Amino acid sequence: MKKVLFSFLVITLVITSCKNYDDEFDALNASITTLQSQVSSLATLQADLSTIQNTVNSLQTTLDGTDVGLTNILAKISSLQTDLNALTADFSEADLVMLQENLSLLQADVDEILKSQNVDSLILNLTGLDELGDDFMYEGWLIVNGSPVSTGTFSSVSFPQSFTVNKSDLELAVKFVLTIEPAVDPDSAPSETKYMVGDFSGNTASVNTTIVGDFSSSWGKAFLRTPTDEVPGSTNNGNDENGIWFGTPGAPPTAGFGLPELPAGWKYEGWVVVEGIGPVTTGTFTSFTTADDSNGFSGTENNAGPPVPGEDFFLNAPTGFTFPLDVRGRTAVISIEPYPDNSPAPFTMKPLVGAVGQETAPVTHDLGLNLASLPTGTVSR
Repeated sequence: MKKVLFSFLVITLVITSCKNYDDEFDALNASITTLQSQVSSLATLQADLSTIQNTVNSLQTTLDGTDVGLTNILAKISSLQTDLNALTADFSEADLVMLQENLSLLQADVDEILKSQNVDSLILNLTGLDELGDDFMYEGWLIVNGSPVSTGTFSSVSFPQSFTVNKSDLELAVKFVLTIEPAVDPDSAPSETKYMVGDFSGNTASVNTTIVGDFSSSWGKAFLRTPTDEVPGSTNNGNDENGIWFGTPGAPPTAGFGLPELPAGWKYEGWVVVEGIGPVTTGTFTSFTTADDSNGFSGTENNAGPPVPGEDFFLNAPTGFTFPLDVRGRTAVISIEPYPDNSPAPFTMKPLVGAVGQETAPVTHDLGLNLASLPTGTVSR
């Protein structure tokens, strides 16, 4: 497509080089606008066709192998996709009109099948989701008369996506919930890891992560100190730049978070980001006033560490990292992780992020809000 646009501009400029510049630039801009509109229309057609494909796939699952004309529709989808692919090299306004008409006819065929089977489409349009890997998947749920009804599972994080649902359940639903489930799931009920939620208002629900917690006024503090390589009662070793602890320094340190308590299915995790290498964990935690779940990098002299989450970086460096690790000038992150965790890497939700300064304890370093990392979206019926 870029090649087509470039050639178009070159030809236009050559033809008009000897004419009035103002008039010809106006004409050129008009031509560019027309071309941009055509490219945009082509992208819209592709998105609409993908949505129909998704609806038919979901309908196949709902009908459990019953054809009801789906084979013919799938053939039409394949044919339209071929036509769309051919248009990426050369197309006209008439081509776009023809494809839009065929797409409208295809949508009418799908709508007729949905009506005949007493099912209808639920459209998810979500932003900010991460792929979960091979061992986990997302699953949607409608809350109908107080009970959850599955809308289907998915692993792709490209949206919008369409799912076919019993029409009566869709009409009676008051809420939508998104969960994270094991890929091999022996339990038909929703897991504890409830991710997004929204109440229906008319035919639309705005969904967000408030079911995990309200992070709108969250805050955090961290300090640099290395207590785990010091024998209790000894003096400071003078290497406090090699450890980070989330709290306020003292004897003992105290909690340094303004974060909500997480529901079952979630844990917090601390991270230090090393430029050019990646994040290294400080451990997962649910309490702000006890040690976290990991001390694998800490020293051996006082390995338990203080009663706040954090880590010293002395031992067992992961591949690519060099210990002792100087934390000064790095970025500290608090993420929210599903439990069981889908990946050793940080999850999408990172409500607190902050730059670590040069000063060690007793100075503290602030972690600021990062609400843009929290997924949002809409669900339409």
